[in-house]
Amino acid sequence: MKKILLCGGLILQALMLRAQVSPALQARLDQQAKDLEPKLIEWRRHFHENPELSNREVKTGARIAEQLRALGMEVQYPVAKTGVVGILKGAKPGPVIGLRADMDALPVTERNSLPFASKVKSNFNGMETGVMHACGHDGHMSILLGVAEILSKNKNDLKGTVKFIFQPAEEGAPPGEEGGAYLMIKEGVLENPKVDVMFGLHLQSLVPLGTVAYKPEGLMASVDNLNIKVKGRGAHGATPWDSVDPIVVSSQIILGLQTIVSRQTELTKAAAVITVGSLHGGIRRNIIPEEATMEGTIRTFDANMQKMVHEKIKTTAMRIAESAGATAEVGIDILYPVTYNDAALTKQMAPSLERAVGKANAKVIAPVTMAEDFSFFQQKVPGFFFFVGAYPVDMKLNAQPTHHTADFMIDERCLVIGVKSLVALTTDYMYQKSK
Repeated sequence: MKKILLCGGLILQALMLRAQVSPALQARLDQQAKDLEPKLIEWRRHFHENPELSNREVKTGARIAEQLRALGMEVQYPVAKTGVVGILKGAKPGPVIGLRADMDALPVTERNSLPFASKVKSNFNGMETGVMHACGHDGHMSILLGVAEILSKNKNDLKGTVKFIFQPAEEGAPPGEEGGAYLMIKEGVLENPKVDVMFGLHLQSLVPLGTVAYKPEGLMASVDNLNIKVKGRGAHGATPWDSVDPIVVSSQIILGLQTIVSRQTELTKAAAVITVGSLHGGIRRNIIPEEATMEGTIRTFDANMQKMVHEKIKTTAMRIAESAGATAEVGIDILYPVTYNDAALTKQMAPSLERAVGKANAKVIAPVTMAEDFSFFQQKVPGFFFFVGAYPVDMKLNAQPTHHTADFMIDERCLVIGVKSLVALTTDYMYQKSK
């Protein structure tokens, strides 16, 4: 009897994994996504031309809330300072699915001649800077608005509820402020109704257009902030023997940190990165200062490795400083956990992505060392996060459109692909879970 029940359960599970929306409904949804393309581009260009920094997405949030209300949704705004949540209830009972898009731009001055290029200026960390959607968040918002419009038109066919989560401050809240996915969760975005599963995407400017890319388990790295203060003894630049030069010591520490990855970390298990991105010390060329400060980032994919790397960084910095007669104070702030795709959910939903873009265009990739605070949602509920290729193959570029740079750019044809992918994941999951 146990064997019969087990076999029956496996058959039912297999049927659930194959369950998808009807071909007629899928064809209608795909056509609606295609018809929506002019709107998607219009929305994306508006957001691109009017970017706002983390926790300052006031106009962005208000516009999104207005558009969701126009679709007849229950809207919660503001959430986590400037975020928006729209709730769409289908005609039939079923799971609650969370879909997330991030909203914030970066302190980057755009460098291109696009007619909708950002000309916005702002202040970031006390410095005047341009503001630019240099990571694709303008496209993410447009995609999720498109999904909201399509699913609203077809709510009589929906089996369950969809929460559209527009999240501020994915790039990190300003100093002294809370923000991002962590604050949205803290303010109850996953409750009332309780979210069962989360889906999210990220446009990738260096992945070919037409491709989606994913990976079960660790897709993106955890990220930690590194701060080191080296204290020495100041002197005249002409008599360095009178000093304990914190700039020289800092340079030695930077080089020493690289051996943690290259010589002390078992890289066959998982990758690791230690990068020092800023070094500050002194105010005049002929004065050796008393102290220097460094800021950096740490990326790992494994909790035990993360702990080991932290310990090695502290030991390396403190001992090198001590050997020169200086001291080093090391601070490490854990920022985002690993973006971890639930293995069972990934296996369950991969066929939906394949159907949306074609099996040959849905690729399993190696992990990447960038980070995402979507990972906080994945700590609370099963989540699936994937990349949508946006490499602008037809555009004439002077430089690679790399994320977080002034040359970042996307091919806007990726927007429809993003909409089709999220719609397929949402509707298939609903139909599988309601069988």
